Amino acid sequence: MTAMPEHHDPMKPQLTSRARQPRRAWPALMAVAALTSLLGACAGQPNASPAGGSPEAAAPADGLKLGALLPTTGDLQSIGQPMSEVLPLAVETINACGGVNGKPVSLVLADDQTDPTVGVEGMTKLVEVDKVAGVVGSFASSVSGAAVDVAVRNKVMMISPGSTSPVFTERAKKGEFQGFWARTAPPDTYQAEALAKLAFERGHKRVATIVINNDYGVGFEQKFIAAFKKLGGTVVNEAKPTRYDPKAATFESEVNAAFSQKPDAVAAILYVESGALLLKAAYEQGLSKGVQIMLTDGMKTDDLAKQVGMGSDGKPIVAGAIGTVPGADGESLTALTELVQRKLNKAPAAFVPQTWDAVMLMALAAQAAGENTGTGIQSKIREVSSGDGEAVTDVCKGLELLKAGKKINYQGTSGNVDIDENGDVVGNYDVWNVESDGKISIKGKVKLQ
Repeated sequence: MTAMPEHHDPMKPQLTSRARQPRRAWPALMAVAALTSLLGACAGQPNASPAGGSPEAAAPADGLKLGALLPTTGDLQSIGQPMSEVLPLAVETINACGGVNGKPVSLVLADDQTDPTVGVEGMTKLVEVDKVAGVVGSFASSVSGAAVDVAVRNKVMMISPGSTSPVFTERAKKGEFQGFWARTAPPDTYQAEALAKLAFERGHKRVATIVINNDYGVGFEQKFIAAFKKLGGTVVNEAKPTRYDPKAATFESEVNAAFSQKPDAVAAILYVESGALLLKAAYEQGLSKGVQIMLTDGMKTDDLAKQVGMGSDGKPIVAGAIGTVPGADGESLTALTELVQRKLNKAPAAFVPQTWDAVMLMALAAQAAGENTGTGIQSKIREVSSGDGEAVTDVCKGLELLKAGKKINYQGTSGNVDIDENGDVVGNYDVWNVESDGKISIKGKVKLQ
C-alpha cells in the first residue's frame, strides 16, 4: 500500500445528526458538525498497510466529495448507525494510498431519520449545498425511492448498501435513473425466494404475511407470495394482505388479521422500532404462541430482543424467531472484519460490508473516469465492478492500476458486487436465529438455484 505524501492525510468527514422533532426548513436542520472520534491515525484496509498522520481540516475544492444518507435516528437507526460508523474508515483507507485523481476524498453524512421527506431534504442539501459527486444511501427503500430523483436530476451517483425493493429494478428498466443508481445489496426478488424456501424447507406449508406498508414491505410481500406458492405452499391471507402503518400507535388489529387463520408461520417484513412493538402486541394477545416468526434484514439488529421485550417466563419474546439477511462472503471480508474490530472494537454489523463496497466502487469509478464528478462515476461504475479488468480486492492496488491506465474488476467485501444494467447485484443469504438468551446467531445459508 502506498503511503500518503508527507503532511497529506485523511479528511475529516462531517455528520448531520437530527433527533426526532418537528420539521423545519432543511437548511437549518441539516447542519453539519465535525465527526472526529473515528479519525486519528490512518486506518488500514483489506490487504493493505496503514499510514499514519493527523486529519486535515478541509479537502481541496476539486477533490472527490462523497455524501452519505443513512438512518442514524428513526425506525432503522440500530442498523444505520453501524453503517455510518464505517464510512470514515473507508475514506481514511482511500486517502492513505493517495486519494482519488491525486486529491484526498472528503465525506459529508446526513441522517434521513428513516423518513422519505427528511431523506429528500437531506439529499437536496448534499447535492445542492455540499456539491457531492456521489451518495452512499439510503437504507430504507422508501427513503431511497424518494431521494433518488434528486440525485438523478443533479447527475449525482447514488449507491445504496441496503435498499432492496424490487421497485428499483422496475424503475431502472424504464430508464428513470439514467445510470445514476446502483446498490451493493441484492434486490428482494432474491431474498423473498430465500425466505420462502427457508419456510418451506422447515415444514411450514401454511404461512401468513404481515408487512410494513411501503415499497420495501409490499414489494417483498408480493415476491414472497409468488415464490412460496410456486414451492407448493399456501399464503392464508393472500386475498387480503396485512400491511401496517409504521407511524401507527398500536398494532392490535393488524396482528389479529395476520394470525387469525392459525398459520404455521408468519413472514413478518418489518422495521425495527415499529416491528418490535408489533411483535410485542402479538405476544401480549397470545397470538404468536406456537407460530414460527420469520423475519428479514430490516429486523436484524443485536438489540432486537431488548427492543421487543421479555415474556412472562423471563425469556425474550422474540426467542426462536428466524430470518434471512443478505450475506457477505467477499475475498477481503476477513480483513475488513479485523479492521472494524481493531478500530471500533466490535464485529461488522449487517450491511457494513455493503456500505464499505459502495464507497470503494465510487472512488474507483471516479479514478477510472479521471474526474471527481457524478457523471464520471456513473460512466465507469459498471466497468470497475463487473468488467473484464484485473480482479482486485485492495482499493489501493485498484487505484494504482487505474492510474496506470489499466482496467480492474473490484471484488468486494460483501461479494463480487457485479453491478448489472439495472444497478443490481446478485447476493447470498444468511439464516439468522434469535437464541434463548436474546443473542443473534448465524445458522447457515439459503442457496438459490
